[in-house]
This record gives sequence, structure tokens and C-alpha cells, in this order.
Amino acid sequence: MKKMAESSTATNLELFFDLVFVFALTQVTAFMAETPTWGGLGRGALLLAVVWWCWVGYSWLSNLVQADEGLARTAMLVAMGAMFGVAIAIPESFVDLPGGLHGPTVFAFGYLLVRLVHLWLFWIVARGDQALRAQLVRFGATMAGGTILLLIAAQTSGTAQVLLWVAAIAADYGGTVAIGVRGWRIESAKHFAERHGLILLIALGESIVAIGVGVNLHAISLPIIIAAALGLTVSACLWWAYFDTHSHLSERALHEAAGEERTRMGRSAFSYLHLPMVIGIVMLALGMKKVLNYVAGDKGHTLSDALYGAPLWAMFGGTALYLLAQAAVSWRCNRMLKTHRIALGVLLVAIVPLMALLPALVSLAVLAALLVALIVYEWVKYREQRAEIRAGH
Repeated sequence: MKKMAESSTATNLELFFDLVFVFALTQVTAFMAETPTWGGLGRGALLLAVVWWCWVGYSWLSNLVQADEGLARTAMLVAMGAMFGVAIAIPESFVDLPGGLHGPTVFAFGYLLVRLVHLWLFWIVARGDQALRAQLVRFGATMAGGTILLLIAAQTSGTAQVLLWVAAIAADYGGTVAIGVRGWRIESAKHFAERHGLILLIALGESIVAIGVGVNLHAISLPIIIAAALGLTVSACLWWAYFDTHSHLSERALHEAAGEERTRMGRSAFSYLHLPMVIGIVMLALGMKKVLNYVAGDKGHTLSDALYGAPLWAMFGGTALYLLAQAAVSWRCNRMLKTHRIALGVLLVAIVPLMALLPALVSLAVLAALLVALIVYEWVKYREQRAEIRAGH
């Protein structure tokens, strides 16, 4: 199998592989939309954590070898099939529907297959690298713990099931921290950063899909056009906040780091801290989908009705989570304290009770206005630094 070089970029097969995650994110958004309660949001976040961990494993693997060459190509396609099965089972991941196979068990076994293919291919790639193989043995133990807990959870329900899901995720994420970084490698900082940027694009694409899906069964109207434009503005601001300079700076920091420090930075700033960004985007997508439903008059709603409860918190809190996670990445990679983004994140959470008193369309307009103000402020205040960063990339 062909090794990766520092200048390597994402392959077509990796982009094809990511299409499964487009579907998975859409499934999670639909799952939460069916039960837009705090419990539904919590289960949605747990699903995203599991789906994300599958993707993360292959992002590290494909950073060592060319994913579209030889055995790696076949293994990636097999994993893609297994991941598609996981995505299909998402609506039944917690509660089995009448008829057919047992949904939660199908989900858990699909997850097991995705992880086994990943570990098997990683073991082959690590031939002759004793440090990496030793790490894979330890990693396999954390994988087994998480997967077994998920299989047990499939046979339970209610609070016990949720707690087992939490324990499974803690075993995977916490276990990976506990075993340390010795043996892991990031061969190409450019490829690694690019892969995480692309998955953010996929999540942002889901927020745009949510805008359209929210009104696809309703006659077009001026309020719908205004709401769609506001939703697209919000998504565009989140794209700008990440891809204008943030992605360049984090990639540069990862490139300049070496050895175990590069690995630690990749694990914390990308594998871990990009997850809350994805969760934030999907939560935002749910909120915007509900706003479009309200504006379109779904279920008897009128333009004067306010968005409230979990969907409102998802829209504002999800955006805040995205901004706060970005600030955390900036601090981890470059020791840059983005106080303006932190302040806006806190403000978005603080004004949620006020937004519950306003029409849903107005609350979306407020969110869009605040994000546009953030982008304009940064563009004016850091114009010279921004030009230097972009010119040097």
C-alpha cells in the first residue's frame, strides 16, 4: 500500500466515503425532528458521537496510506457499506419498530463491523511498526469495551439504555486518551486538516438541506423566501468563520508541530474538538428546519408564533457550541484567545429566553444579524492579519 506524503491531499474515494456521512447526518437531524424534546436532542448528540468516532478512525487510517490504492480501497468500500447500514438503522437505534430485524441490534452490529474493518486494515498497515501495533492492541481494548456496551444497550430501554450509550462513548473517547499517543502518527498535516474541513462542509450542507426540507411540501411564499435567505446567511457565516482564516491557522500549526506533539494536537484539536462543531451545526439545522415549518404554516402555525423549548435552544445553543469549539481549537493550536467569539457564544445562550417571546422568523433574523456582525467586525478589525494569513497559505 502506498504511504502518504506531507503534501498529500484527500482522494476521490475518501470524498465518496464521506457521502455516507451526509446521509447519516440527515438521518440524525430527522431523528431529532421527530422528537424535538430534550431527550430527543440528547439521543441525537449520542448518535453523532458514535457516527463521528467511526469517521475519525478512518481519517487517521487514510492519513497513513493512500485510501484508493490496493487493499485499502476494498476495505474502505466494505466499511462504507457497513456505515451505510448504521445510517439506515439510525431511526431505530434506540427503539425498535414493529416487524423486521431488531433495529438497535442492527445498529450496534453495523458499528462493530465498521470498527473491525478499521482495526484490521490498520493492523496490516502497521506491519513492521511495533510501536503502532502495540498501540493498536490497546486501542482494540477500548473499542471492544465501547462496542460491547453498545450491544448491551440494544437489549435495554429508557434511562438504562441512555446510560449504557454514554458509557460506551466514554469507553471509546476516554480510553483513547488514556492509552496516550505513542505509536500514532500523522504523516500529512495538510491531508488531516483538509479531511476535517471537508466533513465540516458536509455538516454545513446538512444545515442547508434542512432549510429546503422544512418547506418542500408547502407552496412558496414571501415569508418562506425570507426565512430561507436568513437560514442561508447563517450557514454562510458559519462557513466564513471556519474557512476564511481559522482553517489555515490550524493547519499551519499542525504542520509546524512534530512527533508526539503533532499527534496530540491532531487528537485534541481535530478528532475531539471538531465533534462539538458538528453537533452544533446539526442542532442549528434542526432549529432552522422548525423555523421554516412555522413560517410555512405547518400544523396550524402562524407567522406570529414563537419558536420555543428544545428547538429554540438547539438553534441558538448549537450556534454557540460551534463558536466556542472553534475558539477552543484556536487556543489549542495557536494559543489565540478569540474573546469576541466566546462573547457571542455566551450572548447567544443568554438571549434564548428573550427569543422565546418573539416570532420564530424574528428569532432567526436576530441570529443571522449577530453572526453577520461578528464576521464584519473580524473582517474590519483583523483586515491586515487576514490578508497576510490568506496570502501565506
